[in-house]
Amino acid sequence: MKPYMTSALALCALMAAGAASAQSLNVVCSNEQAWCDLMAQNFKIDTGVNVAMVRKSTGEVLAQIRAEAGNPKVDVWWGGTGDPHLIAANEGLTVATGVDVSDQLGWSKNMTEMSGGKAIGVHVGLLGMLYNTQVLAEKGLPAPACWKDLAKPEYKGEVTVSNPQSSGTAYTQLATLVQLFGEDEAFKMLAEIGANVNQHTKSGSAPGKMAARGETTIAVGFMHDMVNLKKQGFPVEIVSPCEGTGYEVGAVSVINGTPNLDAAKKWVEYVLSAEAQSRGLEVGVFNIPSNPGSATDPDAPDMAAVKLIDYDFATYGSSQTRERLLARWDAEVKSKGGNFEQ
Repeated sequence: MKPYMTSALALCALMAAGAASAQSLNVVCSNEQAWCDLMAQNFKIDTGVNVAMVRKSTGEVLAQIRAEAGNPKVDVWWGGTGDPHLIAANEGLTVATGVDVSDQLGWSKNMTEMSGGKAIGVHVGLLGMLYNTQVLAEKGLPAPACWKDLAKPEYKGEVTVSNPQSSGTAYTQLATLVQLFGEDEAFKMLAEIGANVNQHTKSGSAPGKMAARGETTIAVGFMHDMVNLKKQGFPVEIVSPCEGTGYEVGAVSVINGTPNLDAAKKWVEYVLSAEAQSRGLEVGVFNIPSNPGSATDPDAPDMAAVKLIDYDFATYGSSQTRERLLARWDAEVKSKGGNFEQ
């Protein structure tokens, strides 16, 4: 064999080895940025797979994977509320991975079964309210205790919520109130609350952060994010609404048409592991993990201590229900007040 041929073969072998070692995965993350970044870092360390991570709210992700159907730019969708994950599964935008979930908690198995194996539950988040104690005292306002309190005229301009068109948190609130009060009564209440809203944010966790900083008085969001703010020392109190509240089952889904299916399955297996879920505590993640072997914090929300509704994921995780409710929200609530974060 001629020397130049030997060199060419050696170069090809090196290039092939380099390609194998540079295996990569494109993940869109609907969890908090610090959690997204830590998981990408740890996954690379543990598996050798590079992760390109982008953080987006659930509504934005659903819109993206719909637009990219047949030519996906991402391989995995991790985190965010379960309703849009179920919609993606029902629309054939995601695929079953066959990953074993027998060691996960019951609600994780239920999500997996409901979606035909396409969406797997990775955490639970309980919906609640947060208020800044200092701002409340300065303004001489009473503390909210119930969903209906948010409609009181004394709270005009004092409430911040997210936009259900982009935020899974806000859609969970919308679906929760409909299930608690009936659709017509819920929309009447949402319109009254809307008149008190000073801003609708794109992200579901943003209102709580604004309240913690004293930029608003009352916020709606998930309690595990609020626990993180309180543990950081912000003057906030967390409220579980007196009428009862809904919850999310955050999920992980693999995008239909991914060219990196093997690496995507590795990601799913990784985020279901007790070791990976336990690492969330390092960056202030206090949701309820799906793996019973995961470490938890004593201050984390407790499902048994909160008055929860029997959240109907099958109904409110359908495309038809979501689109109809969001259209009604646009018509009856959006116009009532509050700026919209672009």
